[in-house]
Amino acid sequence: MDIAIGVCVVLALFLLVVIILCIRIVPQSKEYIIERLGSYQDSWGPGLHLLMPFIDRIVNRVSLKENVLDYDPQPVITKDNVTIQIDSVVFYQVTDSKLYTYGANQPINVMRQLTATTLRNVVGEMDLDETLTSRDTINGKITRILDEATDKWGIKVNRVELKNILPPKPIQEAMEKQMKAERERREAILQAEGRKKSEILIAEGEKQAQILRAEAEKEQAILKAQAEKEKQVLEATGRSEAILLVQKALADSIKMLNEANPSQEVLTLKSLEAFTKAADGKATKLIIPSQIQGVAGLASALKEIVKE
Repeated sequence: MDIAIGVCVVLALFLLVVIILCIRIVPQSKEYIIERLGSYQDSWGPGLHLLMPFIDRIVNRVSLKENVLDYDPQPVITKDNVTIQIDSVVFYQVTDSKLYTYGANQPINVMRQLTATTLRNVVGEMDLDETLTSRDTINGKITRILDEATDKWGIKVNRVELKNILPPKPIQEAMEKQMKAERERREAILQAEGRKKSEILIAEGEKQAQILRAEAEKEQAILKAQAEKEKQVLEATGRSEAILLVQKALADSIKMLNEANPSQEVLTLKSLEAFTKAADGKATKLIIPSQIQGVAGLASALKEIVKE
């Protein structure tokens, strides 16, 4: 009885251990490839799964994260027969774990070899100068070729980047000399352009100064002429107003004289006064009207009578 109980306990413990060993937890961003009796059974995604004991087995644990392959520098011959060293990196991601497991033997190694040959083919169609200035073009071509080739392996090539392109040392020295000469040429051009712009600015400044001086002199002359004209206008206005005042005074005196109803003798005396003022000039000959002569005689007679 005790032996039977012991056997049952052992079997229970054995089954418990088997069950625990058959429980599998797949982490996030991973997939497990399951084979049953040597053939593909299933692809387990993240979560809890139960493995059939002694029948199922996990043949591959595939990461679905983006990965990177870093290649060592490799020699590549350009179209103009220059051997350069290029090292590159490839960013890829597994999109189908089944194809990745069964599509190729060691797919990462296969992709390395494919990348190397593709790089040689693409760069071999370009000369050195084009290779140094066309990294984006090279990256795009290699990415497209690798992406198409790795689809059947369940791999997505996101991008390829050339890290360094190293020409031979003599060519590097020649390129440095060329770059130095180019920099010196650009510096000379910039200095010449600077001097040219400076001289142009000085000439334009002098031209503007002359224009401003001429405009100032012109405005000064205009202002002087306007002031002279205004002075003349004011003088003419003053004379006109003086004449008007004299005429007005004369008109007022005549009006007052008319309102006083003067006698003929008074009018004659006024005429005599006017004649006296007229004779006060530089005239050498005077014609005295007969009426004024009679008045003069009358005045002399009255003077004699007053004396007696």
